[in-house]
Amino acid sequence: MRFGILGPLDIRTDDGTPVDPGGPRPRALLTLLLLDAGRTVPAARLIDGLYGSEPPAGAANALQSQISRLRGRLAPHTPIEGSGAGYRVVTPPESVDSHAFERLCGEGRAALAAGDHARAAAGLREALALWRGPALPDLPEAPAETARLTELRLTAVQDRVEAELALGGGAELVPELRGLLSAHPLSERLYGQLMRALHAGGRSAEALTVYEEARRTLAEQLGADPSPELSALHGELLRGHPSTAPRRPRLPAQLTRCVGRDAELERITALFADARLVTLTGPGGTGKTRLAIEAASRCDPSPSPADVCFVELAPLTDGGQIPYAVLTALGVREGFRTAGVDATERLLTALEDREALLVLDNCEHLVDAAAALAALLLGACRGVRILATSRESLGITGEALVPVPPLSPRPSVELFLERARAVRPGFDGHARVPEICAALDGLPLAIELAAARLRTLGPDELADRLYDRFRLLSRGDRSKAPRHRTLRAVVEWSWELLDAEERELARRLAVFTGGATLEAVEAVCGVPHPEDLLASLVEKSLLEHLPEGRYRMLETLRAFAAEGLTGRDGLRDAHAAYFLDLAERAEPHLRTGGQLPWLARLTAELGNLDAAQRHLTQTDPREALRFMAALTWFHWLRGLHGEQVPRARALLATVGEEPPAGLAEEYALCALNTISWDGDGDPAGAGRVARASALMESLDRPLRLPFAVVLHSVTCGPVLVADGVPRVQVGNAPWGLALLDMGIGYQELFAGRADEAEAAFTRSLERFSATGDRWGMANCLDPLGGFANRRGAYDRALELLDEGLAHVRELEAPEETADLLRSRALVLLHRGETEEAATHFTRSAALARTAGAGDKVASARRGLGDVARLSGDTARAREEYENALRLCADNWFSTGESVRILVGLGRTSAAEGDAESAADWLEQARVLALDSPDVLALAEVAESLAVVAPDPERAAELLGAATGLRGAPAPGDPDAAHAERNVRARLAPEAYDRAFERGRGLRAAAVAER
Repeated sequence: MRFGILGPLDIRTDDGTPVDPGGPRPRALLTLLLLDAGRTVPAARLIDGLYGSEPPAGAANALQSQISRLRGRLAPHTPIEGSGAGYRVVTPPESVDSHAFERLCGEGRAALAAGDHARAAAGLREALALWRGPALPDLPEAPAETARLTELRLTAVQDRVEAELALGGGAELVPELRGLLSAHPLSERLYGQLMRALHAGGRSAEALTVYEEARRTLAEQLGADPSPELSALHGELLRGHPSTAPRRPRLPAQLTRCVGRDAELERITALFADARLVTLTGPGGTGKTRLAIEAASRCDPSPSPADVCFVELAPLTDGGQIPYAVLTALGVREGFRTAGVDATERLLTALEDREALLVLDNCEHLVDAAAALAALLLGACRGVRILATSRESLGITGEALVPVPPLSPRPSVELFLERARAVRPGFDGHARVPEICAALDGLPLAIELAAARLRTLGPDELADRLYDRFRLLSRGDRSKAPRHRTLRAVVEWSWELLDAEERELARRLAVFTGGATLEAVEAVCGVPHPEDLLASLVEKSLLEHLPEGRYRMLETLRAFAAEGLTGRDGLRDAHAAYFLDLAERAEPHLRTGGQLPWLARLTAELGNLDAAQRHLTQTDPREALRFMAALTWFHWLRGLHGEQVPRARALLATVGEEPPAGLAEEYALCALNTISWDGDGDPAGAGRVARASALMESLDRPLRLPFAVVLHSVTCGPVLVADGVPRVQVGNAPWGLALLDMGIGYQELFAGRADEAEAAFTRSLERFSATGDRWGMANCLDPLGGFANRRGAYDRALELLDEGLAHVRELEAPEETADLLRSRALVLLHRGETEEAATHFTRSAALARTAGAGDKVASARRGLGDVARLSGDTARAREEYENALRLCADNWFSTGESVRILVGLGRTSAAEGDAESAADWLEQARVLALDSPDVLALAEVAESLAVVAPDPERAAELLGAATGLRGAPAPGDPDAAHAERNVRARLAPEAYDRAFERGRGLRAAAVAER
């Protein structure tokens, strides 16, 4: 069958019999399919084309019905195939007049560039004869495609006129050109053609009048002067020697600024100091052409700009046309067809004694021919240098490559803002602009298309609709070639250059989020030994090979590849199975000295791990429990627990209230992962914690995943051992025993048994050191540094803390780093280095905030309050304490922190002489301390109450109680030292000692009552 869409839809069988497709809706649907004849069109795009941006409810079912009716109309001649990816009309593109038109136009432009004007004119006349009326009248919801075809038609007419002028045409073209100018009064090309036609017909005076008309129209409509090319033609007419062909700039003039490419421009300039061939490579849409033009304008090989020539290869369909295109760009038209001299020889002759920079743009579809010609020119013409752009390298000796990556975040935003202000004056940015740029991979073309959408969409609307990026970004610069006009067209241009095997692997790679290793590709994609195919995709800029050995596909390319993916569910199952296996292989190594490479590997796979977790939650909750359990310790070390909370809640809701057989431990871990330690008002949280605790304590075997003890302690409290028996079994493995000692250490510390606590932490450190686990060693060095600090052994404390900091920095563990920085700040504060202490507290707060650990931010802000208070700035101290108090969450370990903040506020009021306020703050602290298992917090309350107690003997008792609660004196703490000096000054030494000892013997409950 033959199909016509360049006018009212026309369908004819091979014998010329017309076929009626039906009413307006099936006509529009068939037109949409024919625009992509032979290729699958996604259902979403068909719905968008039929109904616009707001399709009715049930549009998908309506589309299926329309397809069914259309199949009946076209049968048996032309079938319509359906798949999960969309629908395809099974007919060759050449059977559709629009595709034949574009092919003939391309051949005509190539002939024109080659100087074969007769062939160009004939081909373009044939192309234009296919039009029977306006483009796509049956498709009102596709203005962009209609405008594109209409502009191609105008360009074809202008190219045909160009060819006919070169063949001696003149006066007979004038009426047509005047008619075209009445419809397009701002086209300088048409003005130039009319001037040349008039001159050729002996009407030079009229030609000069046309120039004045052009100058006046451009000034009135655009406020601009005629271009240098039109002005040059005017000058030639005045002298009586016009050229038979228009003068074109050797480099296309650019209307916008080149953004974010300073590094690449410097590299290109530096390379041309030694190299003669530089190729810019990268995926479509990164701005290689724009960068090449900018670089060429800065790299003139001689004072004459005429020696910089831009050669556009994209319209060419045959590598043999490249020499003609270069000759045309050089302005060498005469002698193309000299007998016995082919175009390549003529080109060599033209360049053999010239200094020239040739910009060969878009070589990828003719890469072999472009490489052969480049090698020939560089070998024969010493003054020639070549700057090429291609999605793959030319692959010849001496070639220097400049990869053109997507823009980094800052220039991406800069480009977006610049282009947005062109369509929306006064736009001063929006919080979601960085998100938009990141979602578009930093691709300049995509960013420019998105910015243009701000004419009709707000930034929030734009960001929310990027899930359908190809439909959204379908209206580009009408002056651009079709392959650069829309995001889809750019990607399709690259996609069409792949062979079948490359396309299939690229589709399967779409299952990965954030890239994949070679091992993962082999395991998931089912392609044995994919190294060569991967290398080919890298060379063609469909994949990026990262330094760590991963293969990554830009999200835009991934979205395109996913559209044609078949067998999606099976591929996702394989993906989840591979990453479950990886997580379970990695988990034991995370508790050894070999943890760093495994942490790095899991961090690189975060996107894939998250995708696999979501898939298993939906399809296999049992496996999802195993997956979450295996990754829990990784998320802990990386400070990612908060990201686990919503996933754990979704999984627990799917699994139900009872653990699957054999997975009680994994179920309990999932329940513990549902708890947000910043307190988010989760009413079911307490019940889940109790259930998890009961499950773990009821196990009749040691934990397979002993780190569960850490989550258990954080959520359930620090009591790990009751009556000498561990509440949870950790077994006899070294790491588990080390963890048990650490838990005992904290339990003894919070109970005020300092010597026992220090001994337990020392044992734990020795055992963790034997395993090589940096997390365990750091978490023992932190409290051991605290003991040294309280004794006043500041240098030893810093030595221990710095050793711990070295471990957690290797781990890149943000929460633990924040803890140790805060502990180090406290030592610095205690020895009087207030400025350095404040810097440490500030860094600790910033790290904790990044990790989402609000309680640790509160602790660091309390430290800043202490710095201000001890420096005499009580107003600043109060502000810091109050900010810290607002950050405290509702959990057991934040209770002690809240007590200490209230103590700080009490001490601040006391320092200001406001005893009443001080007493009020300290009373709040005392009441709250009753709910904390941490008696050290109660010790600080007792110590602070001693300062404001009117009775000196009671004050001395309180100081004794504070020391008894801690289990040791704290001479290194300036607040403790200040309290002791204050009370001793009010009491005789013997009386002080007696009262102090009475207080030291009090139990915590008695202290709280007092």
